[in-house]
Amino acid sequence: MGEAWKNAVHSDPSVKELPNDVMQIPDEELAFYYHSDTDHGDDNIWGLLSGVGGNIYEWYDFAVFGLLAPEIGSAFFPESSKKLQLISSFGVYLAAFLMRPAGAILFGEMGDRIVGRRHALIFSILLITIPSILMGCLPTYETWGAFAAFLLIILRMLQGLSVGGQLAGSYVLSIEQSSANTRGFRGSICDASSVGGFLLASAVTTVTRSVLTEDQVNRWGWRVPFLFSLLLAPLLYATVSRAEESKLWSERIEQKSTETKVPEKEQTAAPAVVDLFSSPFRRRQLAGMIGVLSAVTSSFYTIFLWTPVYLSELRGIMNEQSADLINFFVVSLYICFLLAAGKLSDKFPHRMDLIRIGLPALIVTAPTMFGVFESESWVGYVLAQLQFCFCLSLIQGSMAAWEVELWMSDPTLSFTGVAIGHNIAATLFGGTMPLVATFLYYVGEDVLDASSDDVVWPRILPGLYISVLGCISFYCISYVVRHPHDLRGDSKLQEAVKRKMDEAQKQKNDPQERSCSNKNNYLPPII
Repeated sequence: MGEAWKNAVHSDPSVKELPNDVMQIPDEELAFYYHSDTDHGDDNIWGLLSGVGGNIYEWYDFAVFGLLAPEIGSAFFPESSKKLQLISSFGVYLAAFLMRPAGAILFGEMGDRIVGRRHALIFSILLITIPSILMGCLPTYETWGAFAAFLLIILRMLQGLSVGGQLAGSYVLSIEQSSANTRGFRGSICDASSVGGFLLASAVTTVTRSVLTEDQVNRWGWRVPFLFSLLLAPLLYATVSRAEESKLWSERIEQKSTETKVPEKEQTAAPAVVDLFSSPFRRRQLAGMIGVLSAVTSSFYTIFLWTPVYLSELRGIMNEQSADLINFFVVSLYICFLLAAGKLSDKFPHRMDLIRIGLPALIVTAPTMFGVFESESWVGYVLAQLQFCFCLSLIQGSMAAWEVELWMSDPTLSFTGVAIGHNIAATLFGGTMPLVATFLYYVGEDVLDASSDDVVWPRILPGLYISVLGCISFYCISYVVRHPHDLRGDSKLQEAVKRKMDEAQKQKNDPQERSCSNKNNYLPPII
């Protein structure tokens, strides 16, 4: 099709010839820009509330495990040293992340090709409820021995399978139901609700540790936060049941079902994940998306899960209750930062502008935070975390809208694209972060033990790791990944896309032209 297009341009003197660099843009990438202004949203409130409720519920259940890592390590790995108990507990935490890409493929197929976004979201919520309840009732090593630890890993993996589809489902459903000028804000509400799940988990664990004695928490009190999820499930189901399906997805599915009635279109449909990886442009988008998310996911799990453990268990700067209380305060303010950044992102001409501002700030503040932790000042402990959270919010505030907009050109692939990209990044950089950070901490301890000088740099190794990931993210968002807003301000690209739109309209109106179209079907139909 690209060659025919060039010949048509040269043969028609009324058509202005475009530069070679624009003419060499693949058809699939032009189709991506062609849908830059896709807007089927009406800002439906129940779609947003179902995503918000689902995120709070799922991320509460998911975060409780990380916050109770010391107690769980003691209950299921009692024969290990305190150091190995913590590492073993974080290892089980990582096991859940290893299942998230599988959950992304499963729920992506359900949400894109089988039942739609709404029903996939409902199923993911049901899938996480049962393992959470069973985890709260699970006998410990003292009763069942190593088999108890094995069951703990299995239940945790089932939780990971569920989360692999839930967050992406809430993103896609909420953003596809949003108008173009509210996507950043509504997406930030989804992310804020995920943080709200962490906040609720932090609140429940803090109350549990405050009300019960340390011995009671270690023996049975750690079960209370898991069983608390029983109170949330009925409210959540009532909310999700009132949500509507995405109009963008429904119309595209209806259009595809019409296409299959045309004889030349009849063929066995490939799974969504196969379609995703069959396109060079989509593969590049996926790689760039994972690179951009590397700094965000590692930073998120560092500040909200690992930092309280670092300040209390590892460094011994404060007790667990104080670390949890500071974490609760920081998370609360982070939600406000996140919503403000999401609202602000809708005011910028390009979705990635605010992300490009936040990444350099994050690169600097990550090691700075760990350096300030050595100040022996409670004000410093709080301000260092708030500074880090503010910079992180500038990136994450528009991230949900950015992720969905990368894949909106084809609604029958967008759930899969968002889910796989987000969960691979979360697994590689978020799930491994507690282990990597703990390892770097002990490396720093060994350096300090071997050194006669009182130096700070070994303490900031976890922060330096985040800085390296931040540099990778900045490169990917600047040179690898493409976004529909790239069309804005680029007159040459706009002209190329205009011709692509005219060609699409011609193919839509002329069956003979449609049958001769690109066999890879890079050009989505006009919706």
